[in-house]
Amino acid sequence: MALERDAKDWIERARQRLDEAQPEPELRRVGRVELIGDGVARVAGLPHTKLDELLRFEDGTLGLAMTIEEAAVGCILLSSGEGISAGSEVYGTGEVARVPVGEGLLGRVISPIGEPLDDGDAIKCERMDPVERPAPGIVDRDLVTEPLLTGMTVIDAMIPLGRGQRQLIIGDRKTGKTTIAIDTIINQRDSDVICIYAAIGQKASTVARVIKAVREHGAAERCVFVVGGADDAPGAQWIAPYAACAIAEYFRDQGRHALLVLDDLTKHAIVYRQLSLILRNPPGREAYPGDVFYLHARLLERAAKLSQENGGGSLTALPMAETQAGNLTAYIPTNLISITDGQVYLEPKLFYEGQKPAVNVGMSVSRVGGKTQAGAIKALADTLKLDYAQFLELEVFTRFGAMADERTTKKIEHGRRLRAILKQDEYAPLPLSLQVALLLAVAEGKIDALPLADVGKFREALAARLPAERPRAVTEINETNQLSEEARAALLELVESCVADLTPEAGEG
Repeated sequence: MALERDAKDWIERARQRLDEAQPEPELRRVGRVELIGDGVARVAGLPHTKLDELLRFEDGTLGLAMTIEEAAVGCILLSSGEGISAGSEVYGTGEVARVPVGEGLLGRVISPIGEPLDDGDAIKCERMDPVERPAPGIVDRDLVTEPLLTGMTVIDAMIPLGRGQRQLIIGDRKTGKTTIAIDTIINQRDSDVICIYAAIGQKASTVARVIKAVREHGAAERCVFVVGGADDAPGAQWIAPYAACAIAEYFRDQGRHALLVLDDLTKHAIVYRQLSLILRNPPGREAYPGDVFYLHARLLERAAKLSQENGGGSLTALPMAETQAGNLTAYIPTNLISITDGQVYLEPKLFYEGQKPAVNVGMSVSRVGGKTQAGAIKALADTLKLDYAQFLELEVFTRFGAMADERTTKKIEHGRRLRAILKQDEYAPLPLSLQVALLLAVAEGKIDALPLADVGKFREALAARLPAERPRAVTEINETNQLSEEARAALLELVESCVADLTPEAGEG
């Protein structure tokens, strides 16, 4: 009897809940997979799908509508999609691809769709922002005038960068492009710049090396690493730079300063070509689709210095491009050169000769230039690039055995010491005060009498003694970016002392 009574009570409660429930109609758009392979799926049955709409497969995999046809939708997968086969259900979401943004991402390694890759806790975000958004209009921007110091003397002195600039790093494979970007990130450890590194099609070992270097030498707690690696789905690699840019824009729009490193856009273009060919889009030059210029233009235009009315924040972009045998006239390099505000060209010949960073000063340019250069360096580097170019020409001329007069010999010896000063080890960016002291030593000819082999010893001695013996000048230069007469005199005195300490050793040798 008790069981019968309990059953009746349960039935009564169930009927009451059903009477209270107010079911509402729910619209669900469901399609099915016709074909799938190589990171791409062809989906039928979703006629109202919009371009770039996010689609969800029955196993939870996300996809992005890339081509819209009358009978089907071409969709790129944002993850492996191993559980998807022909006939699997696909659901339209009506949403665009979004990525988490906010303070909770700092110090984290994430995928382009916001999944943690560092074995940490779930990502805590402020909100979900679209990965694609319009670039700021001209009236919303301000002039690029604030310096962004890289810590590399050859760049800060000859190819200066500004906050809000787009500077391309270009060169052959294995010439130090990623190292320049890492050093720039490391150099922001004492600044207010938030760094976002986007790995596009990079090997896992390369990405691990970057993260390790930043954690050991920089301020990783103010960096975000967005990884669309070589082992990830092509769709994830394609979306990675846009997701990283959306994260950087969050900080820019708060009135803060962000640095976005895109490593690299050549691989990004190759992935896009691969997806476009599989989706049967018409190929153009070098088999790239016709909109490959727009692919990168709409991304890099989002880097900007905002006006004070819009918060005054900045987003600086350092895209990279790989050349084949130094060919700067290839399709993707010429596209990127025309989009960006200058380029740092790394030459294999210089790299193999041991001149690192292997920057070819003659073929590198900053179209913003001296307007963003720190005043302390600008005072010393006005004619530096020209003098260095003249030295390189003279050195080539004398290699043919031509007789050089005393004046030419002095210029060559001076240039060789300048070149030695411009050498730097990786992961060791220099503070502004040390760069200024080194350039001052060259500009005043204080090390011209030193044997070339002792220039490295001079650098080490100056780096060790400068903070301890001239703290006031160091603080003034690093904080104000200016070189006063008092600081100049103090630095010159220290330079002369360091040279004097080395001269007797040179004489004995």
